[in-house]
Amino acid sequence: MVEDEVGIQVALEDNLRVAGYDVEIVSDGEEAVLVASRGSFDLIVLDVLLPSKDGFEVCSDLRGKGIDTPIVMLTVKSQQEDKIRGFAAGADDYVLKPFDIIELIARIRAALRRSLPPSPKPKNAIELGDIRISTNAPVVRRSNEYIPMSLKEYELLLYFGNHPNEVLGRERLLKEIWRDQPLSEARTVDAHVRLVRKKIEADPSNPRWIRTVYGKGYVFVSE
Repeated sequence: MVEDEVGIQVALEDNLRVAGYDVEIVSDGEEAVLVASRGSFDLIVLDVLLPSKDGFEVCSDLRGKGIDTPIVMLTVKSQQEDKIRGFAAGADDYVLKPFDIIELIARIRAALRRSLPPSPKPKNAIELGDIRISTNAPVVRRSNEYIPMSLKEYELLLYFGNHPNEVLGRERLLKEIWRDQPLSEARTVDAHVRLVRKKIEADPSNPRWIRTVYGKGYVFVSE
């Protein structure tokens, strides 16, 4: 937080800490550039009217250094040209004084959310060469041709696909795939592996995808 008015410093720091944030305070523009240049902050709350260097200059200097930390500017300057100047300098938001602390914290949270990298989209299929295993429906295809499978065969294949290059013991597979059938045994796994191999392997006797690790179980070898 870059703010030279002690009363605002104290009130804002208290409220931000209650909201769960760690806060570091500086009081003038030159110090703000030095401290913020460390690049270790998630967000900067920046007043405009500061000693030594105003908030517009601070913001512009930081952006010129390649620092892309979100900046929320605080100011009594309400003219449209001042807001435009703030955004042109690189500010992410612009809040007028006097401000409502709840609204300011909401704007801080929004700026932080916008700065997060997008979450990776979950894969909706696992591909093995020309074989495609849907992850959200019990469907397996080779090219555009449907490969008929029982639900357990599909669940077994999907489990292998979700744990590539990992040795999976028969007991683990029984627990994960046949969890609702306590009387199932190791040969149940072996039988289903043979069935799955017949359906996805070009040569089931010399499998490309699901290989036996003798004495331990099976491993799904991804490309």
